[in-house]
Amino acid sequence: MFFIFMATFEDFQKLDIRVGRIIEVEDFPEAKKPSYKLKIDLGKEIGIKKSCAQLVKNYTKEDLKGRLVLCVVNFPPRQIGPAVSEVLTLGVPGEDHECILIEPERDAPIGGKLY
Repeated sequence: MFFIFMATFEDFQKLDIRVGRIIEVEDFPEAKKPSYKLKIDLGKEIGIKKSCAQLVKNYTKEDLKGRLVLCVVNFPPRQIGPAVSEVLTLGVPGEDHECILIEPERDAPIGGKLY
């Protein structure tokens, strides 16, 4: 039996999801699964934040730099091995079950909030 938790609109409003631009990408060899360490510019209000993401199978470092992404910015920081991930970079599983980033189709302002 599969149970789906029903979230309310008020639950959704608690999430702060913003547009960011990846400005730096580093290898993260200490991670359990192949990953990158990202620095993401989320605009003047939030600033530059770090994120760890399992994107190695679908993206090169060069592919990622400059790319717009969506990030949850109001989760607490999470320790991932020796690194701290300050925001959750959003993606969905592809056919191979590897992460595909959720990206704005058009150039959206950095720091813009999802609504």
